[in-house]
Amino acid sequence: MWVEDWTPRAACRSAQPDQLFVRGAEQNKAKQLCSGCPVRTECLAEALDNQIEWGVWGGMTERERRALLRRRPNASWRSVLEAAREQESAPQPAGRR
Repeated sequence: MWVEDWTPRAACRSAQPDQLFVRGAEQNKAKQLCSGCPVRTECLAEALDNQIEWGVWGGMTERERRALLRRRPNASWRSVLEAAREQESAPQPAGRR
């Protein structure tokens, strides 16, 4: 299920912005904050659809997001990520697990 108002549920809601808007190796620390976040997908879709240039969003750095945007510049990332989430949670036929 997609969460419209995702920010109150974000793992980073109590983090200082300086923790998420970092450069270099510090980005790996910031990405760890995203692991296990219940609204990571919504956060990533927000950053991709709005082409947010700075910071770690949804567990991805600026460079990682730019690479996705280059591959699919006209995608609705919310639609792409929502469909992927639904497909992932759908029951798999026997032998495909």
